[in-house]
Amino acid sequence: MKKTLKLSAVLSAIALVATVFTATSSTAATTEYCKDFTQFGSYKNKTVKVFAGIRDPEASVMTKVFAHFTACTGIKIAYEGTDQFETLLPVRVKGGNAPDIAIIPQPGLVETMVKTGKAVPVTAAVLKNINTYYNPAWKAFTTVKGKVYGAPFGASSKSLVWYSPAQFKALGVTVPKTWAQMDAIAAKFKAAGKLPWCAGIESGAATGWPATDWIEEMALRELGPDKYNMWWQGKLKFSSPEMQGVMNKVAAWLGTEAQVGNLQSVATRKFQDAGVPGLKDGTCGMLQQASFYSSMFPAGTTFGPGKDADAFYLPATNSKFGNPIEGAGEFPVAFSKKPEVGAVQAYFSSPAYGTERAKLGGWTSANSGIALSSYSDPVLKVVAQSLQSKKGAIVFDASDLMPTAVNGAFWKEITKFYAEGKSMKDVAAAIDANW
Repeated sequence: MKKTLKLSAVLSAIALVATVFTATSSTAATTEYCKDFTQFGSYKNKTVKVFAGIRDPEASVMTKVFAHFTACTGIKIAYEGTDQFETLLPVRVKGGNAPDIAIIPQPGLVETMVKTGKAVPVTAAVLKNINTYYNPAWKAFTTVKGKVYGAPFGASSKSLVWYSPAQFKALGVTVPKTWAQMDAIAAKFKAAGKLPWCAGIESGAATGWPATDWIEEMALRELGPDKYNMWWQGKLKFSSPEMQGVMNKVAAWLGTEAQVGNLQSVATRKFQDAGVPGLKDGTCGMLQQASFYSSMFPAGTTFGPGKDADAFYLPATNSKFGNPIEGAGEFPVAFSKKPEVGAVQAYFSSPAYGTERAKLGGWTSANSGIALSSYSDPVLKVVAQSLQSKKGAIVFDASDLMPTAVNGAFWKEITKFYAEGKSMKDVAAAIDANW
């Protein structure tokens, strides 16, 4: 979200939360070791600064992968991650202190950065990767006035529900195929004295985004892809009868104490902690969260039917629209035309990065050049297969496509539903004031 901070002291204080990593490697750059990296060129003493909201544990895994690129190209990737990314990036760009590359998860924020005149369109090498490896829908998400500004880095399916196979077995239930079956499972958890749903929406400057996802999932199922797209484009307001129906259904599903426990606690509970350890110990039964949530489980967790944790597709509510997928992702956007910056951006969009990252788990990509055998996690393998498909309905996270002011208001106001008891009607009116 685009926010303005005028005091350098405030900026400095916020920046203290950032974690800085530098990818280096002492591995000998042998011909065999570097055969997939010659395409990116060879450089001496070059450093590319990359800025994003990706933090540990994901950040440490990601920068470990960068070391291979550094050893083979001579380009060090200096990574900085912060929970204040959406606040800091616009300030830095406007202040003339833009990173070489920012990994941006909101297409709306990409467009905002393009309007500053500082963002740089992708190179020919990146565009070739996009056209070769991705569903055309992904290209559209960062196309502004006919120019493409980013290729997907990581991608995820948000249309999942995580659960504990052991808890399902104890209740005598199986994976639901319909919304009614899922409601019946929730009722069994409630009857057993447990919360049917796990929930937490705290995420630093982006607090509230998990709850915006719940509304997006319901909108996609109730209204279908066409009206879903009209909604994020501002052609169907939050206060419309259609969207009020959607928001009230979410309030009944994940907005009552009977379903998720104390609502104020939902507002302050970190999203990373929402299902851990609740799913395992049975204090809560199911968690609606994206595929990347697998990286939040403790090391050694096994995934799949009969394992420690598993996930199923969030069932449809209207058979008319089939089983569409809500996807999300991050887009590396360059703010420099230096050749080494273009090389890093090309690397991020290539199977060379994605294959190594996929093998380390907890991550998926829409890049079809990554062999599905690279994913050892059976849940993520299925997710990757759906994301890699070059056909079928894939819609992007709606709030991330909205103008940054609307996106930020969506986060802020839906948080007030949980933290302050604000009605969905008033939440909608407050968001609509930002179009």
